[in-house]
Amino acid sequence: MPPDLDSLRAALAVSPDNVPLLLLFGEACIDAWNIDEGRRVFEKALTLQPESVDAQLGVARILLKTGNASEALVRIEAVQKKQALPPKAVVLHAEVLAACGSMNEARAQYEKAVAADSSLKNDALEQLLAAGGAAAPKVPVKAGDANDATADDIDAMLSSIVEKTQPAITFNDVGGMESVKEEIRMKILYPLSHPELFKSYGKKAGGGILLYGPPGCGKTLISRAIAGEIKAHFLAIEIHQILDMWLGNSEKNLHGLFDMARSHKPSVLFIDEVDALAADRTNLKHSAGRTLINQLLAELDGTESNNEGLLMVGATNAPWHLDPAFKRPGRFDRIIFVPPPDAAARGAIMRILARTRPMGEIDYEKLAQKTAGFSGADLSAIFDRAAEALLAKAMKAGGVIPLAAKDLLTAAAAVKPSTKAWFETAKNYALFSNQDGFYDEVLAHLGISR
Repeated sequence: MPPDLDSLRAALAVSPDNVPLLLLFGEACIDAWNIDEGRRVFEKALTLQPESVDAQLGVARILLKTGNASEALVRIEAVQKKQALPPKAVVLHAEVLAACGSMNEARAQYEKAVAADSSLKNDALEQLLAAGGAAAPKVPVKAGDANDATADDIDAMLSSIVEKTQPAITFNDVGGMESVKEEIRMKILYPLSHPELFKSYGKKAGGGILLYGPPGCGKTLISRAIAGEIKAHFLAIEIHQILDMWLGNSEKNLHGLFDMARSHKPSVLFIDEVDALAADRTNLKHSAGRTLINQLLAELDGTESNNEGLLMVGATNAPWHLDPAFKRPGRFDRIIFVPPPDAAARGAIMRILARTRPMGEIDYEKLAQKTAGFSGADLSAIFDRAAEALLAKAMKAGGVIPLAAKDLLTAAAAVKPSTKAWFETAKNYALFSNQDGFYDEVLAHLGISR
């Protein structure tokens, strides 16, 4: 019998930094198709134990299930470079290769895994590999009006899954990132808040921006703050809320989301991990994926609708997988690098994190110097870890004990910065695939001149 999610959550509440327990819970989340929570759990395990192969492979499984096979392949091959994969992971490698269209290599990996462990036979994968890659896996097509998803069905589904809010947070709630904020103000906020002035110069409000950088550095937070600054609706969606197994429904879902955003102007439509939706078409073998990308391009262009007052914000940790067409002016023509916070920003972030906790006297500048390379998520993990350690003492004492500098320093020593792995990958693209200067900001951050 598979582990019960509620029981595992209860166990984690008692032992939140137990990596084996986190991995077990992450696998249970995948089995229950609780994808978002599973991703967060595996990422937390990687924060605590960056070299965990099981956590890396868990993230890769989630990426595959959410349609981001190319990033899943990058993660698996990064692990493979360091050590031999166990047979079960080799099957996953084969599934990812097949999803990327590399059928021959996928077949070789699958046969190697089954030769090592016959219990890993996978009938569905065998059928796909037996086709030899001559045709894409067939997408089920609904037949007849009785089975067709109506516009009302799709509208009801979208309304139930999409977050439609006016965020209370503003840039004041986002620590640091001053250069990013100023660029967003000039390119995004001022046109939306002063449309008539900008219109007189031939500039319209709205458009598309792409935020890229290492995970946990505030891309989602800054997107919410954009909406909060201009009191706009914020529509947050994720890839699995768009993708549908039935041919044509993914495109309908995407169009419905844009129409929903257009009907709530001014609005910010935020798509996380947009590289899964805007992947480079040269890497896609299947027409269904290409059709969805073409639909997104058409929505960004506003060829059949008026996008004025609609801001499309995409966030990605893997900008190298984006189709070049999305960088054309009028689409994601505003591309902003969101780096890890510098020392001043780390101090500002920690002051914000301290607002909701009992704090003693803290030298935030000194603490910031001790956390070089940490993302905002890493800093949050430090506060969480320190608070959890202090809770046991507070319960015994029967009262609140303020967090002291030593508590945070102890927690910081146990949390490893999660941005290093991203920069290892980004550096290669910045050095060898940077003909248009797309990654100049990454090189500048690393102190490398072209």
